[in-house]
Amino acid sequence: MAVVSDTKTPNLRCLKAAFLAMEPSNCLISLARRTSGGSLTEEVQNFILELCVNSVYVLRREENRILKKISFFLPSGIDDRSSQRNLVVSLYCSLNLLEGDTGCALWPSCLFLSEFILSYPKLFSDKVCFEVGSGVGLVGVALAHVGASKVILTDGDGSTLENMKCNLELNHLRSGKVQSRYLPWEFAAESELLKYEHDCVLGADIIYDPKCVPHLIEVLRMLLKSKRTFILPEEKEASVAYLATVIRNKETFNYFLRAAEEAHLSVMDITQDWQPLNLLPYMLSYDRTSVCLYRIS
Repeated sequence: MAVVSDTKTPNLRCLKAAFLAMEPSNCLISLARRTSGGSLTEEVQNFILELCVNSVYVLRREENRILKKISFFLPSGIDDRSSQRNLVVSLYCSLNLLEGDTGCALWPSCLFLSEFILSYPKLFSDKVCFEVGSGVGLVGVALAHVGASKVILTDGDGSTLENMKCNLELNHLRSGKVQSRYLPWEFAAESELLKYEHDCVLGADIIYDPKCVPHLIEVLRMLLKSKRTFILPEEKEASVAYLATVIRNKETFNYFLRAAEEAHLSVMDITQDWQPLNLLPYMLSYDRTSVCLYRIS
């Protein structure tokens, strides 16, 4: 995890960040034109050649991995780390989702949830946070940045988990504070989940397969039974979950809502009330309006 200072104009900074994040070519061209007032001036072309192209490099840990750098533009005063303006996260991501490597991709809900965490750091600072279906690990990096006391990242796919571990190492987060765990939802045990005494549960784009919904609901039910004990035994606070998702299939999502109600879980849409800051202004391929945020208790 690297923090860099802002030394360029906002438009040039956005253009470089887009290159490092491997944004699609049409998005890069649009940003370049915006930077130079509509045409690709010589100044912008030189900037692309001298700074962007020289800074972009591809590393393959396997045949289907590419290195992306996601830059969050943090405004001053967003947290106690106000002097650290840009948070840059290095991530190995999948090149070929057609092979079923969806867990190693950067999905809109993952970006949205990370922006939410960075926009409201006090919700997660000094908290034990447990993520279900952690994918590339971006949410975990955001949680570590805002000062979560402990972060447990889980996934039920072996290759995704190995990729996530590699990403944690890239960002210098393989320690007792940030842990990765193998968690197939259908085999999750309540005794194993509750031992973490977590304060909050997080998930991004995990409501997508109707076959998995019953297992996901059971995992959430068990996780939300946890109550963290503070200084005095009577000081206890119930766990809460924040789930970000794109509703691609209405029937699947309605099935999730019915199953949650049957499990006595309260699902509240907080998308409008808790809008995150736009910390990824250069990422034109990211449609944050498609993402909904839910609070589950």
